[in-house]
Amino acid sequence: MTSRKTIATHPFGDQKPGTSGLRKKVSVFQQAHYLENFVQAIFDSSVSGDETFSDKTLVVGGDGRYYNNEALQTIIKMAAANGFERIIAGQKGLLSTPAASCIIRKYQAFGGIILSASHNPGGPDADFGIKFNAANGGPASEELTDAIFQQSREIEQYHILESADIDLGRSGNQQLGEMQVEVIDPVADYAELMEQLFDFQRIRELLIGGSFRLQFDAMNAITGPYAHRILEQQLGAPEGSVMRGLPMQDFGGGHPDPNLAHATELQRRMTGSAAADFGAASDGDGDRNMILGANFYVTPSDSLAVLAANASLAPGYRAGLTGVARSMPTSQAVDRVAAGLNIPCFETPTGWKFFGNLLDAGKITLCGEESFGTGSDHVREKDGLWAVLFWLNVLAARGESVAEIVQQHWRHYGRDYYTRHDYEAVASEAAQSLIEALRQQVGSLTGQRLGRFEVKLADDFSYTDPVDGSTSRQQGLRILMRDGSRIIYRLSGTGTEGATLRVYIEGHETDPAKQAQDPQTALGELIGLAAQLAKIEHYTGRSNPDVVT
Repeated sequence: MTSRKTIATHPFGDQKPGTSGLRKKVSVFQQAHYLENFVQAIFDSSVSGDETFSDKTLVVGGDGRYYNNEALQTIIKMAAANGFERIIAGQKGLLSTPAASCIIRKYQAFGGIILSASHNPGGPDADFGIKFNAANGGPASEELTDAIFQQSREIEQYHILESADIDLGRSGNQQLGEMQVEVIDPVADYAELMEQLFDFQRIRELLIGGSFRLQFDAMNAITGPYAHRILEQQLGAPEGSVMRGLPMQDFGGGHPDPNLAHATELQRRMTGSAAADFGAASDGDGDRNMILGANFYVTPSDSLAVLAANASLAPGYRAGLTGVARSMPTSQAVDRVAAGLNIPCFETPTGWKFFGNLLDAGKITLCGEESFGTGSDHVREKDGLWAVLFWLNVLAARGESVAEIVQQHWRHYGRDYYTRHDYEAVASEAAQSLIEALRQQVGSLTGQRLGRFEVKLADDFSYTDPVDGSTSRQQGLRILMRDGSRIIYRLSGTGTEGATLRVYIEGHETDPAKQAQDPQTALGELIGLAAQLAKIEHYTGRSNPDVVT
């Protein structure tokens, strides 16, 4: 028996979505009415007037972290009570973020609710997140997230079906009240799309040839089942090529962030005389990637640039690129490729949703962020495994090592030395004070000399969308030097405690004899200047960053 209930509730004041949805501690989401309020706010804000959900499909799934399945059952029952015609759910409650985008687009769904806190830790005392993706498969627009937040501040009731749980472990169709629930293989549609984009036969020949070794670290997160199916079963990589491939609620006690600080075992296997030829990792929800060669690390900015320069080697991009885009803090390496290809390059604020309009309008084909995110027009999310397959396609086609490909790229375009220094869990008030003090300075920096550098422009980055004309202000403080070097400061919105201050430092080197330095050495003067200018130790109490990438 099922019955529709309308539950009286009260608003919570802290449900403002960030760049990737609403993220809080698990215990916050477990409060009575907290999750339900936000879900109802999504439903109430995503239709207008007399529009209903009676002919609409909603895609749901998550990265498998703690509280994933309990939350999914609540969302499914609320969707039924709000009149949706159909739910498409990943089996066992699993869907990577890029796979969810793929499925929304393939089945022309109304949208999707994705449960993830991305690269943040999981477990009872850790993080949880929820976000809404629109019919194009991409994150909700700023206009919609603002409307959701406003609705969450005014909400008085929500609707939910009182019923038994759906069996998410069993694929096939089930009925919940008047709504159909279709539980699907979370990998199949995504794997089919990848085979359309990349030369699987050529990659298979590379992986089964016996002389090429691959290591992929799924970090006990969502990408494990996708990597096992595609890399090992379809493409023939030896069993064991996928490390930590079983999704776990707490990610095995690890931090599912694909960088050198958290993928230490992968880094060990990619170092020394016995190093594998190609290494990669993905994050909690499968949208980020890290690329390694034998004894060689590829920055996300360089990865985007190399893929853009070699895109025609992959069947899905053989016709060429219409344009590229990068987030403002990402290095200018892809700009140089775009100039060489005579295609536009767009600079956007951080947040994948800013690429959505450009992709939908056909203005760009590839896009990426320095925070280990790369993607294209195949979905409307960044896509970790897609980037791995793209690299494997390039490696198979060129027959060279990762290091050889990147170093040749540097010789042609110059090397953009690049680093990001993260100061994590800084007291929010201190972080805001630092940014505000710096904001007061930037207007007077233009034309000044800072050590051996002359400031060409200093500003607070503002972006006007070339498609819809909307403007996003205060997107990061930029100090641009006349020689092309840059220092950028941003507060990140992806954490759940305090604030993360991110400082980005970049310098361009065209002399091949000077392109093999450690970035911390090559950028040493700029790094010191960045810390001094913002008075980081004064405001944060930190003499060194927590994470350097």
